[in-house]
Amino acid sequence: MYACPICEKTVPESVINRHIDSNCTIFLDEPSPPPTQTQVKSKVGSFFTTPAPKRNGQIKSEDAGSSPLVNGVASTQAAPTSRTPFSFFNTQPVNGTKRPAEEDAETAIEQPDAAVKLGPPTKKPKNSHAPLAERMRPQTLDDVTGQELVGADGVLRGLVVTGDKGIPSMILWGPPGSGKTTIARLIAQTAGTRFVEINSTSSGVGECKRIFDEAKNELRLTGRKTIIFCDEIHRFSKSQQDVFLGPVESGQVTLIGATTENPSFKVGNALLSRCRTFTLSKLDEEHIFAILKRALASEVPGLVPTPPPSPVDDGATPDVKQHVSASSSDHLLARDDFALLRYLAAFADGDARTGLNLVELALDLCRRPNITAEDIKRSLTQTLVYDRAGDQHYDTISAFHKSVRGSDPDAALYYLARMLQSGEDPLYVARRMVVIASEDVGLADNTMLSLATAAYSAAEKIGMPECRINLAHCATALALAPKSIRSYSGLSAAYSALKEPGVAGLPIPLQMRNAPTKLMKNLGYGVDYKYNPSYVNGEVVQTYLPEKLVGRKFLGADDFGDKVDPDVKSGEESSKLVEPAEPEEDLLLNPDGD
Repeated sequence: MYACPICEKTVPESVINRHIDSNCTIFLDEPSPPPTQTQVKSKVGSFFTTPAPKRNGQIKSEDAGSSPLVNGVASTQAAPTSRTPFSFFNTQPVNGTKRPAEEDAETAIEQPDAAVKLGPPTKKPKNSHAPLAERMRPQTLDDVTGQELVGADGVLRGLVVTGDKGIPSMILWGPPGSGKTTIARLIAQTAGTRFVEINSTSSGVGECKRIFDEAKNELRLTGRKTIIFCDEIHRFSKSQQDVFLGPVESGQVTLIGATTENPSFKVGNALLSRCRTFTLSKLDEEHIFAILKRALASEVPGLVPTPPPSPVDDGATPDVKQHVSASSSDHLLARDDFALLRYLAAFADGDARTGLNLVELALDLCRRPNITAEDIKRSLTQTLVYDRAGDQHYDTISAFHKSVRGSDPDAALYYLARMLQSGEDPLYVARRMVVIASEDVGLADNTMLSLATAAYSAAEKIGMPECRINLAHCATALALAPKSIRSYSGLSAAYSALKEPGVAGLPIPLQMRNAPTKLMKNLGYGVDYKYNPSYVNGEVVQTYLPEKLVGRKFLGADDFGDKVDPDVKSGEESSKLVEPAEPEEDLLLNPDGD
């Protein structure tokens, strides 16, 4: 307790400044007789008159005594500051605790009716300003949804929790919003190591070297290792990635790199050999829905209540709907068994961050009057995940080619539309179809090559968006056309023969050689060659291959291979089981039996 220098009342020492600012009306420990006017004048004069140089607005003590009092303070005197005699001359903290800065600032004396409002400021959540996606990051590995790597029996979780030799350097490869950053942070938190986060888009080699020096000092002084999380590590050039080689190999730091691109192409082999690569799977719709539902319960308390604990018989799932209050069912995101929330989960397309951003947008829109679910759906913008220079580029064109090869026009049109809608070069697709016309259709329908070439010419002359029709025409025709790989397989067989020792350099038979000069003719070039058009039906007996390859066959007799797919047999058997249904359909179409 501390005696107030103005009213001489006992006040807790931690709130003495607020007591003085309130004109000695609050924070009183016990009642005491009110001071006389003369006592207040003398206390005020002795408290605010110091031997220090005069400040602007400060008056002499004798003038203060002759001035009228307003709220116990001379009216001509500047308002007293919040400093006490103890805190004004002594810079040491009171009771070893430094006062907040707002208590040490000079403020005017408030009126008694406003003084009762003083109190500790209301604290906001630590990250209340952050987006919903940041606030809803899992706090433990158990909270991570949809990634088996960190599940109860996950390989990555086992390395982190039970690893005797520490956490290895690793590359986390996965699509956006799959939890790469979250898992990296939780790994460092679980292991209790120092964690440094950098981004390849804003960090350079100089900053990395500085972090390595700090990690080395930290390891030497405290024995604690440092985990460096490098987001978007594929944006580092191969020479920039080499800066990690030494510290990672010596164990000075543990590197966790995150990338959305294939590490085989975007990460240097030297660094990749020093790290383990873990692939994070794309979150499915149910996982996204669970994440969004948890976020909704956090943002709107009581909207997604937890069902009361009760024994579950025979593994049955308790009915959650009956525990949802009537008020929560009126919320737009909770109506019809969270139909709109499920729509947002499907719209997110496996990206948890996108889904949480959509929920945050929907919650803001729900505050508007007369908003409907259709209004929210119309406010969303679909973004196709497609990178013309990344894996999506190659994966999609590969799926398109294989769909045409498999005679599935529906799949071929889907992938074609997906590429064109995402901005793929139509000439790139047209060139691939020219290849398909010979590689997959081939000898079964020679006209497809002419059609594919014409489609390429049309795309080149017309351009998007009209040329999409020409490309769809060609893609559908190629998918429906009969297939033959005889020519393509024969060429592959010839290429394989060239790999055999001595085959690539076999001498060409003399009769097959060109003889443009007299010297070549004298050497026997072109001698005994039989010009086929000169003979009946062009039939002659003549060898064309080198002597060592005479009789060797490269072009097969069959249009396809000789492998048998076991699923085809099962498909035939299943089709036989439904054959009796066909007469019933015929009877319905023609009940008279005509």
